[in-house]
Amino acid sequence: MAHGVARRFAGGRLVVATHNRGKAAEIRAMLGRLGVEIVSAADLGLPAPDETGATFEANAALKALAAARASGLPALADDSGLSVAALDGQPGVYTADWEGPTRDAMVGMRRIQDELRKRGTPDTDGGRAATFHCVLALAWPDEHVETVHGTLDGRIVWPPRGNGGHGYDPCFQPQGGERTCAELTDAEKNAISHRGRAFAKLVEACFR
Repeated sequence: MAHGVARRFAGGRLVVATHNRGKAAEIRAMLGRLGVEIVSAADLGLPAPDETGATFEANAALKALAAARASGLPALADDSGLSVAALDGQPGVYTADWEGPTRDAMVGMRRIQDELRKRGTPDTDGGRAATFHCVLALAWPDEHVETVHGTLDGRIVWPPRGNGGHGYDPCFQPQGGERTCAELTDAEKNAISHRGRAFAKLVEACFR
């Protein structure tokens, strides 16, 4: 979040800078109760910019700014990923890239498991420790940006379990729980998820 008092969202339409239907649906669910009219970058036919940032914050900001400039409306973008402690924080900002050219999450989950096996990582909570990250960036056409960061700690499990959620949810078990994120209901997941926590911060700062 920027220093000082955060800029407030003044109402009206908000562009969600994503072409990922799962993310767009989660964001609509979280902001719908605030009476915000949501339109996605995909709905507007906006191109997805190259994610050239070295951090979640940089990538979220560049996506939000690109959508705000192109639409002339405030825009919200997220950059999220999974950091595995035993893999030195990988895949991190390259989480989507680990899914391969077809963006198949199972490819990414299998790669994480293969990398852990190569390193002889023990199948313990400590050996499998991982963190989901989500940075939300809210940008205006005048290029002002507010950012917040939410995290969810847990562990990698194999094989993947559950049919809910999206992305790497089936291989991630939140700390203190027995189910993976993909085995939680949408409401259960949103209450504890990295994205849910980031949204709580953003709503408190910019929407209330």
